[in-house]
Amino acid sequence: MAAQVQRMSRLMVKTLRDDPADAETLSHKLLVRAGYVRRNAAGIWSWLPLGKKVLENVSRVVREEMDAIGAQEVLLPAVLPKEPYEATGRWEEYGPELFRLKDRKGADYLLGPTHEEIFTLLVKDQCTSYKDLPVILYQVQSKYRDEARPRSGILRGREFLMKDSYSFDTTDEGLAESYALHREAYIKIFQRLGLDHRIVSAVSGAMGGSASEEFLAPAAAGEDTFVHCTACDYAANTEAVTFVAEPPAAVEHPAVEELDTPDTPTIETLAEHLGVPASATLKNLLVKVDGEIVAVGVPGHREVDLGKLSDHLAPAEVELVTAEDFTGRPDLVRGYVGPQGLGKVRYLADPRIAAGTAWITGANKEGVHARNVVAGRDFEVDEYVDVVVVEDGDPCPKCGTGLKLDRAIEIGHIFQLGRKYADAFQLDVLGQNGKPTRVTMGSYGIGVSRAVAALAEQTADEQGLCWPAEIAPADVHVVAAGKALQTELALDVSAQLAEAGLRVLVDERPGVSPGVKFTDAELIGVPKILVAGRRSAEGVVELKDRRTGEREELPVAEAIARLRG
Repeated sequence: MAAQVQRMSRLMVKTLRDDPADAETLSHKLLVRAGYVRRNAAGIWSWLPLGKKVLENVSRVVREEMDAIGAQEVLLPAVLPKEPYEATGRWEEYGPELFRLKDRKGADYLLGPTHEEIFTLLVKDQCTSYKDLPVILYQVQSKYRDEARPRSGILRGREFLMKDSYSFDTTDEGLAESYALHREAYIKIFQRLGLDHRIVSAVSGAMGGSASEEFLAPAAAGEDTFVHCTACDYAANTEAVTFVAEPPAAVEHPAVEELDTPDTPTIETLAEHLGVPASATLKNLLVKVDGEIVAVGVPGHREVDLGKLSDHLAPAEVELVTAEDFTGRPDLVRGYVGPQGLGKVRYLADPRIAAGTAWITGANKEGVHARNVVAGRDFEVDEYVDVVVVEDGDPCPKCGTGLKLDRAIEIGHIFQLGRKYADAFQLDVLGQNGKPTRVTMGSYGIGVSRAVAALAEQTADEQGLCWPAEIAPADVHVVAAGKALQTELALDVSAQLAEAGLRVLVDERPGVSPGVKFTDAELIGVPKILVAGRRSAEGVVELKDRRTGEREELPVAEAIARLRG
């Protein structure tokens, strides 16, 4: 079947020589400069013809692999009623990131961030017997999140295209099979897209559920940090990393000794004053959990990861204390808090604060610290929580080797949700025994528009974009280098290539210099560039590989045969 020839003279594309002033990431700069996207408002983007082709190609690959595992595509509304999200608690849990709106009658609605609730209700309506299951449903649809700081172009927008799918099974074993099907499908999708990716352990967050893995595309512009072990196959999002504390050696510690330490409210000033490493001190961070003050203890040289802490305490709201919170609390001395005198304050601690370990910490008196404060002897830990910020070199939970930190873009996430949503809506089917059976679910997402940005980040070079063949806006970019003869040859070659089934973008713009055309071809990033140039009268063209830069002069027939494969 003949393919289409797209003439640059008729294409709505305006390339830019300079980077947009507000662009920080490579994908943001190049997708705007190459005429793929345009900004409408903060976090809201229009996809122009070239960008829409790439977006649709990514969507096509996703659909093909989802269909291959027996998933069925549907399309649910983006404007959703409040009530289902109230039933699961997510109307409040999502907080300010949820777009909320009212209709003319005052009824509450939202713009869907994910669709677990709505898919659950759909299956409840359509499936009544175990014979109707298992089933996997999916959609490719725009999602909405009111990001506080939308940035990095289409990497972090307030509207974005996503594939979300949901599996429904009657048994946990069935859920595991559906999860495995998605995992393999995702591997095939990202391989076909040409995305370098890592599969890492993750936390479920507001989605709920148990087992959870992320698919990450390593990139300097990534907002996710993950760790991987250089000695084994362990990899995880930093929020999912756990620390296994070795039992401390049995040591008889001296009694608690108070130390005069004026003007030392920070770990840095305390360590300098006493001439000890920060690791010998105990840092006590005060937070408010649903308004109640809670202390979190970590070694002095480590920081508390507030994201991990919030995930652990969810759905409770976690915030840092302020100066006003110390008013009327003589038991809380700012800068000199120690766990041995906190009274009724709940005390959480990192596993490194194990029973039998001794610390220098606050004495709960202005300008005074205490030495030889021993966990389990002088204070008790109410709950151990792994909430320190992970650092390069931390021990691998699997083999103990030092971990390595890297940046990445999240491109996919899969969850074994279990029965959280089925319980909320009493999603039961009639089982083989004739009794109601509660359905178990999985949820699986791919950021389609985000995958475009991730590909741009991973594959671009100093000249511009450099798309993998599977998702490029065309197979060949034909350039007519100026004169009428070259333009005539370029159009003739383009027609032959299209007849052979190749998608062709031909630059035959009159009055545009060859230099500008060559620069635009590099910037737009089609995998193969064919130039009708100085040897056009001889029927010879130049064929260039956009990625490698290799170029070769060939007779037209041979060039066409080469491109046809």
